[in-house]
Amino acid sequence: MHFQLYGAIAATRAVLPAMREAGAGTLLYTTGAGSIDPVPQVGNVNAAAAALRNWAINLHKELDGTGIQAAHVGIDVSIGTAAVPGFPTAQPEEIAPVYWDLHSTKRDQAELVFSL
Repeated sequence: MHFQLYGAIAATRAVLPAMREAGAGTLLYTTGAGSIDPVPQVGNVNAAAAALRNWAINLHKELDGTGIQAAHVGIDVSIGTAAVPGFPTAQPEEIAPVYWDLHSTKRDQAELVFSL
């Protein structure tokens, strides 16, 4: 919980007041896709990631109409090299457009999942 959830909350508390004052901003939170579809082998991490996902989606709803977007990105691949044999991999430059899309054109969405 400290790693997945509390750090995100602390970072948000640091920047959200200025975003509220400006009436604009984007807050994007990332977890593995286990936050959406849990995997028993990493159940402890999935529980904390699911808490962050839930919090980010609630924040998205709370900020609706303020000009500030909060969204969750679930990544359903290993980044760079396979962490688990046979699991799909993607390079950072393949994943980056998901974040740009949320920030620039999909501001009404609370979540996108990157998968192959």
